[in-house]
Amino acid sequence: MPQPHLSRRDAVKALAGAGAWALANTASSAATPGPGSRPNRIQRENLLPGTRDWMLTRTRIDPATRYRCPWIEGYASRTSVRAGEPLSFHVSTRPESPFTIRIFRMGWYGGDGGRLMKELGPFPGKAQPDPDIGPKRLRDCRWTPCTSLRIPGDWLSGVYLAQLTESGEGLQSFIPFIVRDDRRADFLFQCSDHTWQAYNRWPSQFSLYDDGKDSWYWGGGVQVGFNRPYGLYCQIFDQPQSLGSGEFLLWEFPFVHWLEREGNDVTYISNSDTHHDPKGLRRVKGFLSVGHDEYWTLEMYRNVEAAMKDGMNLAFFSGNALCGRVRFDASGRAFERVAVTGPAGGMRDFVAMKSLPHERPYANELVGAHSTGEVTGGADWICTRPDHWIHAGTGMKAGDTIPGLIGWEWHGDPAPIPGLEIVATGPTQSAPGKPNGGVYTATVYPGPKGNFVFNASTCWWADGLSSPPGYMRPKVYTEPKGPDARVQRITRNVLDRMLRQKS
Repeated sequence: MPQPHLSRRDAVKALAGAGAWALANTASSAATPGPGSRPNRIQRENLLPGTRDWMLTRTRIDPATRYRCPWIEGYASRTSVRAGEPLSFHVSTRPESPFTIRIFRMGWYGGDGGRLMKELGPFPGKAQPDPDIGPKRLRDCRWTPCTSLRIPGDWLSGVYLAQLTESGEGLQSFIPFIVRDDRRADFLFQCSDHTWQAYNRWPSQFSLYDDGKDSWYWGGGVQVGFNRPYGLYCQIFDQPQSLGSGEFLLWEFPFVHWLEREGNDVTYISNSDTHHDPKGLRRVKGFLSVGHDEYWTLEMYRNVEAAMKDGMNLAFFSGNALCGRVRFDASGRAFERVAVTGPAGGMRDFVAMKSLPHERPYANELVGAHSTGEVTGGADWICTRPDHWIHAGTGMKAGDTIPGLIGWEWHGDPAPIPGLEIVATGPTQSAPGKPNGGVYTATVYPGPKGNFVFNASTCWWADGLSSPPGYMRPKVYTEPKGPDARVQRITRNVLDRMLRQKS
């Protein structure tokens, strides 16, 4: 079992291997330090020994709830935390059983995907009470913390998973949190934790999508909050590794795995950090929205828009982005859906949308395109502009396809932004050979200071980058085919141009 801390000798040996690591990872300019340069923090971090022990090996779901593991479950006191700040863990075991916590940072680590950072416990388990149902169906746990950890100063920004294991049967679940920093970096990876929480049905049907009558409700008056565990993910497939980890391992981790393999200088934040810290956005050259990034506050929109107007590049390697507007309550730990960020009648699937205001700013006015039409579906990525810098080095010709890359939610209805270009487009389908009337559009448009905004128009972009340990390939409407050199090259083109566009 890997040890959570390296000896000084081991650390020196790891740094000494930086040159060999760089030579072995020449896939992009970001991965290879130039002559006389030193490896960046991400490169040094990923030289350290990894492990696949981060994965859950024994899980169980209570059939009465369909999503919950009452044997061992928990949540953290914060969604993101800086080094030096305290983080408390709130855990319940039912029946009562001693348990341990092992904390892993997620990345490349030689392909293993995680590094053991800390082992805590054992702790005496206790059955914590289920919270009452609040006025807006909010389930707000006020569990007693089992322990508090002050984040060590040498923990690099990243996505961390606390793996809970109870001693009775060895059952496990996760608690996710983000370690953020304030340093300057090339790229800012925004985790979509608002969306993770919106779809969290813990303990049974208490997501943003359930008003007590309709299990796929799309109106207002329902609150969800971060003071509760994440249940098993509720869409598309049964993914055991999603127990407690939200949507991170489903749609974002393959991007993180590849991004750190390439040696890119990246730092990580939560959706809530984008909401609260507009100045923090300006410390990077490129902002990355990845996977399923559906729920933003108006403050998030305005903060990112202002940073873009000030010269920051944006890349939406995501689908359904900014579709719903949410607003926090006074605690800052719970939110509800308050508006649709698209025109009335634009999304035909969800009847309850009519009960919400359709307000500007619309999502496509920032992203380039947005959720529209049938909202869900799948398609191939069809190249329409082979001469565009997006496709440079891919060898793609007009009409060439990357099978199954578009799904399960996508963007269309491009905004009338001066200079906007459609780099890929095509019809969507509800099943192979069954068009559903949708048309996705992947777009690029210029910013005001030589910067740009890229929209990949799919939740599944990261599937084309890597297939890390624990990953499951989605299959609904269509099926992506896994790592593809063309997807990797397009992504490098976007990242490399970000580095050139702004110093």
